[in-house]
This record gives sequence, structure tokens and C-alpha cells, in this order.
Amino acid sequence: MRALLVINPAATTTSARTRDVLIHALASEMKLEAVTTEYRGHARDLGRRAAESNDIDLVVALGGDGTVNEVVNGLLHHGPDPDRLPLLAVVPGGSTNVFARALGLPNHAVEATGAILDALHKKRERTVGLGLAAGTPGTPDEAVPSRWFTFNAGLGFDAGVVGRVEQQRERGKRSTHALYLRQTVRQFLDEPNRRHGTITLERDGEEPVTGLVLSIICNTAPWTFLGNRPVYASPKASFDTGLDVLGLSRVSTVSVARYAAQLLASSPEQGPRGKHVVSLHDLSGFTLHSKVPLPLQMDGDHLGLRTSVTFTGVRRALRVIV
Repeated sequence: MRALLVINPAATTTSARTRDVLIHALASEMKLEAVTTEYRGHARDLGRRAAESNDIDLVVALGGDGTVNEVVNGLLHHGPDPDRLPLLAVVPGGSTNVFARALGLPNHAVEATGAILDALHKKRERTVGLGLAAGTPGTPDEAVPSRWFTFNAGLGFDAGVVGRVEQQRERGKRSTHALYLRQTVRQFLDEPNRRHGTITLERDGEEPVTGLVLSIICNTAPWTFLGNRPVYASPKASFDTGLDVLGLSRVSTVSVARYAAQLLASSPEQGPRGKHVVSLHDLSGFTLHSKVPLPLQMDGDHLGLRTSVTFTGVRRALRVIV
């Protein structure tokens, strides 16, 4: 087997020594080319190169969810074709590693590498569905390039929190749960539309859902992790179905406390609920429109402001090692 290992040198939970150990372990089992990323988007370029070549069977992404997202977007640059495209394997190296953990991999780089090698020996793989977001035709955002996401996306409040966290990280702050909590509070205090949401969800054959303040799109469950605790925004979401949506039509002080408590207590059987909660399951496609530009995030990466985004759930998009 010929494999390409894409290494993010800024991965927060792996040292240079750990990366060397992983490279030797993988190279002992396959013909391996290891490339360290040098710029934003480099992992995407490497993924595209692998997809367009005829001599790479496997791409291994060593990094956090952002690195994985770039590799996936490179692999799917010309669209999904799971029988032709290289397999994807993920070695978690970020602070949260939602995609790898949702696949059932250990949240430790060395242990995950062992699990991947064992899966390769036993030919253990699965084909997963992914989400695709694109600018909506006929809107000011129609020229925005489409982008794949592996586990979640968001328009509105949660994307604003992601943007604030990124700003703090650029200033040298470490990505911690305390940092996310502080930025969530600040986003809430500065949110101008928390009582009267500006988002409308439209889908074919159904009445529009209006007045949403927050919209979280899930491609799998859990939505994220707080340390070792999984958090379920849409418990039924799965790599084997379409997309799920959790929307909130009001974000007051009392409701935020209630929904936060529900998220902390969420389980595979139950997520947030209440009068202002909208929960939709297994959607093949829908569009979110906003009366004002709102922040958009995908797989924890802030992508700027948007007024209209069309989402598509694509089943059987990519083969992954599990």
C-alpha cells in the first residue's frame, strides 16, 4: 500500500518526537511519503494531489479537525467517488478531534495509529456521508465556493463563538474549554438578534421555519466534546443519513442557561428540547437565509459572514479507515 501522511506541525497534542514514532510505525507497514504542511490550505492541496494521482491508496491526516477538513476538501475537489478515491485515515492531533472520535478512534495519536494499522490488516473500513455547503444561486453569496464538512456546521450564534475563539488563538491564547466558555458569554452579551432571530430555513415541500437565532447542522453525533464528555445537539445524526438541524428561535438569559444544561446532560437518546427548539432529522438539502450577514463555521473553522447558504447531505461520499 502506498500512502501519503499529511502532518500539521502545529497540532496541539503531538510533539516532534511523537510524530517521528508515528512515521516509523506507519512506514514499517506501507510505502509512506510524509509531508509537513507549510501554509493554510496546504493540506487541501495535498489531498487534491492524492485524489488526482494513480499511485496513492491511502491518505493519513495527522492533526486536528481543521487539518482533516482541508484533506477531505482536497480529496473531494472533483466530487465524491468512494470506489476510486484513496482511503482516508485520521490520527488525532488537535484539541477536540470530533471527526476521529465520532468514527470510534482513540483520542490519542499513538493509540489511534495502532488502531489504524490493525484496521488495515483486517481491511476494516466504512463509507461515510458528508455535508456540502455552497452559496445559494440568485443571492449575493452565490459565487462563494462550495465546501465539504465532516461533522458539523453552523450559521449564527455558535459560528460567532468560533470566530471569537479564533481571534483569541491568533493572539496566542491556547484552545481550552475555558476559552470557549468565556467567548460564548461574550457572544451572548453582544448578540443583537437574540430575541428576534434573522434566519429562515427553507426546504422543498415544507413550510419555512422562520426567526431562528442559531442553527447548528450536524452530520454525526456527538456534536462536540467537552473533555471526555460527548455533547449531543442532534442525537440522531449519523454518517449513514442526511443532515440534522438544531435551531433556536430565542436566546434569552434564562433559555441559554436551560439549553446549556440540556446540552451538558445530553445523551444519544435526548438532546435540547423546548418551545423555542427546532429539531430536524435526515435532511437531504435545505437553505438558510438571513436578513443580515451572520458568521458561518464548518468543522470549527470560521469562514466569515454569509446571508444565504445551501446545505446538502451527500451519502456515501468517502471511504475511511475505522
